[in-house]
Amino acid sequence: MSVAVATLEPVTENTPPAPEALADPAFDDLAVAGSAADVSTGGTAGAGVAAAPDHTKRNNRVIWLLLSATFVVILNETIMSVAIPKLMDDLRIDALAAQWLSTAFMLTMAVVIPITGFLLQRFSTRSIFIAAMSLFSLGTLSAALAPGFGLLVVARVIQASGTAIMIPLLMTTLMTLVPPNKRGRTMGNVSIVISVAPAIGPTISGFILNYLDWRWIFLIVLPIAVVMLLIGIKFVENVTDPQKVKVDVLSVILSAFGFGGLLYGLSQTGASGPGSSPAVMWVSLAVGVVALTAFILRQLILQRRDSALLDLRTFRSPIFTVSIALMAISTAAMFGVIIVLPLYLQHVLGLDTLATGLLLLPGGLVMGLLAPFVGRVYDRFGPRVLVVPGAILVSLALWGFTLITEHTSQYLVLAGHVTLSIGLALMFTPLFTAGLGAVPPNLYSHGSAIVGTVQQVAGAAGTALLVAIMSAHTASLVSAGTSIVPATAGGIRMAFLAAAIISLFAVVGAFFIRKPADVIAPEGHVAH
Repeated sequence: MSVAVATLEPVTENTPPAPEALADPAFDDLAVAGSAADVSTGGTAGAGVAAAPDHTKRNNRVIWLLLSATFVVILNETIMSVAIPKLMDDLRIDALAAQWLSTAFMLTMAVVIPITGFLLQRFSTRSIFIAAMSLFSLGTLSAALAPGFGLLVVARVIQASGTAIMIPLLMTTLMTLVPPNKRGRTMGNVSIVISVAPAIGPTISGFILNYLDWRWIFLIVLPIAVVMLLIGIKFVENVTDPQKVKVDVLSVILSAFGFGGLLYGLSQTGASGPGSSPAVMWVSLAVGVVALTAFILRQLILQRRDSALLDLRTFRSPIFTVSIALMAISTAAMFGVIIVLPLYLQHVLGLDTLATGLLLLPGGLVMGLLAPFVGRVYDRFGPRVLVVPGAILVSLALWGFTLITEHTSQYLVLAGHVTLSIGLALMFTPLFTAGLGAVPPNLYSHGSAIVGTVQQVAGAAGTALLVAIMSAHTASLVSAGTSIVPATAGGIRMAFLAAAIISLFAVVGAFFIRKPADVIAPEGHVAH
């Protein structure tokens, strides 16, 4: 099967003019998008993108709207991190339960994102956008009205279903419309927008919780999401040529049991006390391993006739494989820190939610400010000069966090978080760009889906693992007679130690990353 990358429609007199923001130089690279999308996908009729300058404004508008919508959904993903301790108190739940508000979100995305490879082939850009933002808006409304913890988790799952569709849609569209030699710069400029959301998410959450009930976190996001949906209905146009492909239901079921079993098993590794059972943990992990193994084997069989839910031929590229591995390690560390660090700041150092959000703000802003620099360096020198120092900085920051106590200065924590953020900024854009750039155009949708899936699974696994280790070690110290604050600090140190050890693998892997060739080989093969 040859997947059509995109078919651009003629611009008519009724096409609305692009907003002034679209004239920003950050998106000038789209003017030559035709040269990238002209790559053959195997000769399928209608495949490819017409290299017509008249489509530049339309491409800019679609990219800008997708970025804006992605900003909203990413903001929602990180806005809960500071709220976890508050929700633990209000809903009377422990850390192991509370982390499912984030883990269930990421787990849902890990289950839904593999399906987006099919969705991006089967449906138009416009219809996918409307479906994604509608689901996200419905989930946000449900979360605001949820009467208890159980329904709040369900609402987060609905939100995640919409978010899971938006991210691969954005990445696939970017890879389709932006030529290879400009992708680093473009991804860097895109990162400016995307990095602002994680940066201000915890701060907004902290400010809201300092004065209002936690429900206002969702009530404030809701009108923004609805406005983006209405704007998208009016202005988002189709840039793809839908194909009649079928979804393999068994693959969807296997992926759900595989990812769900692994993540639930990880979450149970720190459970203790009455009602906990090691058997539940081991059964869950076993189910996850068996289901994922069956899922992979089924994809290998289905891809022979081009009908896989996730086409694993993307892993024929060593660059893509190494990039995926490094992204998994980095994402696990990042999401684990996003959850654990606020717990330390509030339960150990005694900061309120607003102070916690403000302390985490500089790190996110640094990531955004570095994005243009990182993109330009990538285009000129490739990924290795960025990824190697980035992996080292991430590892150093995590090792530094293993030294924190109940007496550690909050300014040292701030310095550690900024160092971690700089390292992640040096890694993410090059890994995204090199990884997806190493697969042929007809596999862009599958590559984007795999990247999104791995990110969410790694993030959920990192969150579950670090919280489980923290909870188990804290309980052990308390049972040994240690008071709660020093015990909590000890548990958090142990969690960061696990993350620091894992980060060493990223340092080694960083030396194997390189820039893919700008020219893609014939269909089914990857240029090296």
